[in-house]
Amino acid sequence: MDIQTTVKLSNGYEMPLFGLGVFRSKEGHEVESAVLTALEAGYRHIDTAAVYGNERGVGRAVRSSGLSRGEIFITSKIWNSDQGYETTFDAFNESIERLDTDYIDLYLIHWPKGPLSAETWKALEEIYASGRIKAIGVSNFLIHHLEELFPVCRIRPMVNQVEFHPYLQQPDLQAFCRAEGIVLEAWSPIMRGQVNEDPVLQALAAKYGKSPVQVTLRWELQKGVVTIPKSVHAARILSNADVFDFEISLEDMARIDRLDRHFRTGADPDNFNF
Repeated sequence: MDIQTTVKLSNGYEMPLFGLGVFRSKEGHEVESAVLTALEAGYRHIDTAAVYGNERGVGRAVRSSGLSRGEIFITSKIWNSDQGYETTFDAFNESIERLDTDYIDLYLIHWPKGPLSAETWKALEEIYASGRIKAIGVSNFLIHHLEELFPVCRIRPMVNQVEFHPYLQQPDLQAFCRAEGIVLEAWSPIMRGQVNEDPVLQALAAKYGKSPVQVTLRWELQKGVVTIPKSVHAARILSNADVFDFEISLEDMARIDRLDRHFRTGADPDNFNF
């Protein structure tokens, strides 16, 4: 496993297992610098969204990186206020324009919105068929949200991006996605830095000569969960990627598994108001 290791999606498309998230990275210099730092360090997966307000900066960084478009995997997402059949086409076209690219590698429904998401999914299937999206998926969908969506799917979601970290592991959702051929992806993988305060992770960090953040990221990658830590600081972007020179033992993986306590740092997909 290395920084450019990929996982194969259900349609055969390759998705890098590790990437950079740009949630709350400011449009302009901040996000451009973060993306360029990551790409120079070997990252090949950048995760943005319409609501982040920084797709233009991501696009500029990708174009100025010196890498070909085909070497970089870009994810974006449709925001809740744009969900619906007709509006999805407009929202996608706006994201494509801001990113200044011919296609998006992975396009996700950002949050479950019931029947509205079913209409959104129909539009995503059509855009996918046109080749302008290479893979389609969802974000923040729990099992019942997926089960509600499946009856309208000609193509099942290929990815489900959810909050995932040692304190929120959702084993039932993990197993369900695995059984349905859906790749699980983690947002907030280091609990907004709170993993640094956990005694078990601190002890394992000392054992492996790493930080609690690095141990956590390695644990997620070894579980086969696509992992996209967010940072705008060059040193942290580099440190987050320094997780490919060690392996956590099965016993220690199990110790981290036992930290699960159903703790969320973000909104509950069953109880949000945006």
